[in-house]
Order: sequence, then C-alpha cells, then structure tokens
Amino acid sequence: MPILSGRKIVVTGVLTDASLAFGIARLAIDEGADVILTGAGRALSLTKRTARKLPGDVTVLEFDATVPEHGPALHREVAERWDRVDGVVHSIGFAPEVCLGDDFMAAQWDDVATALRISAYSYKSLAEALSPLLRSGSSIVGLDFDNTVAWPAYNWMGVAKSALESINRYLARQLGPQGVRCNLIAAGPIRTMAAKSIPAFATFEDVWDTRAPLGWNVHDSEPVARSCVALLSDWFPATTGSMIHVDGGYHATGA
Repeated sequence: MPILSGRKIVVTGVLTDASLAFGIARLAIDEGADVILTGAGRALSLTKRTARKLPGDVTVLEFDATVPEHGPALHREVAERWDRVDGVVHSIGFAPEVCLGDDFMAAQWDDVATALRISAYSYKSLAEALSPLLRSGSSIVGLDFDNTVAWPAYNWMGVAKSALESINRYLARQLGPQGVRCNLIAAGPIRTMAAKSIPAFATFEDVWDTRAPLGWNVHDSEPVARSCVALLSDWFPATTGSMIHVDGGYHATGA
C-alpha cells in the first residue's frame, strides 16, 4: 500500500518542475496523498502553470508569508476543502541579492530582516495557519541547507537557515503535545531556480560529488523527495525536532 494513502498534504514553494517542492508533491501524489499547493505574489501564476504537470487536478492557493492576513485565509480555504491536514511541506526562502556574495558586511538590517522573515519566520507562520487542522500523527517538514558551518557566499541566507533550524526545535516542542512532528531535511545542492541566485553555487557543484561518500547528483532531487515523503508518512512516529541530512554524506566528511 502507498505510504501516504489517504493523507492530505499542503506543499509550498513549487515554482517550476525543477523545484524540490515539485518533486516532493509528485511523489506524495504517487504515494496516495491528496495535495494542495501554495504560491505567492507574481510567482502564483507560475505555480498554477506548474501544477498542471502534476497528476490529477491539484488546487493552488495563495500564501505570502509576508502578508499577515494570508495565514488565516489559507486556514479557511484549506478547511473548506479538507477536514484535516496530515502533512505540511515548508519550502519557502528568499534573500535580497546584497545578502549573498563576497561581502557579508554589505547587507543592512532591512535586507536581513527580509531574509529572516521569508526564509525562517515563515516556517512558524505556516505552522500557525495550519496547526488547527493538524491531527495527532501529522508531520511538518521544512527544506534546509545545513548551516552548522559558514559557507562561501551564502552569508545572511546561512544566518536565516540557522534561525530556521532553531525555530524547528521550538515548533517541535510546542506542537509535540498534540502529536505533531516537526523536522527538517538538510539537502545537498540541487540545481533549481533558487540555486541560480546563489553566487558561487558552482563551487558547491564542483566539490560535492567528489567529497560525498555516496556521491551526489545536483540534477537529481529524488533522494530529497523520498526522504521528505518518508517523514510525511507514519514511518517516523517518534522523530521530531531533527535535521536529517540528505546530502550523500558530505556533512560527515569534514571536507
């Protein structure tokens, strides 16, 4: 039996069919889930076009993490369609260009605040919007890039990922009593639209495959999708507050 049979999953962050979130949504559907996508702003129309490439008639709802009214609106619209939510995928991230690159000092507070709000605080905002619909056994999964070290050019997005990792732990503490699990997937580099905005991304591409014990393919998002779908299922019933590496083992090498 498919491991997500009958489960209802909300997936954010689908822009194109190269998005990590798209691979997760497609595999979730293949594994028996009903899926709703969310999109934001000018990218909403892009999300709607990409949704047509998924099996079935997939609903797309608007959710902009920077608009306070969108959280309650998302809750209402999901509740009109479903009586519950079994899983949520957070794949939201953005940093102004000045927050990335060679000069860590260049970004000012307004720039940093934007990166933190969209890339980290949105995790709490999404959980807050949908938590009334989550039942015991539900799972929230966020996509991460392990920030236990300082990466070249990643700068304030790295700081935002550190905040995301901390928020995940506190959400796990908050939602655990109602039986909701909160975990992050720390993915290796995948060539997506978001990755193109990161200076020196090619540096990651060049070294990751050779240094990861299991190797790594920047064009293959399936390992990330499979791990995310596993966390959305009931196969990790006692795992929460965790960051699970899906990076070919690169994080363990000291490279």
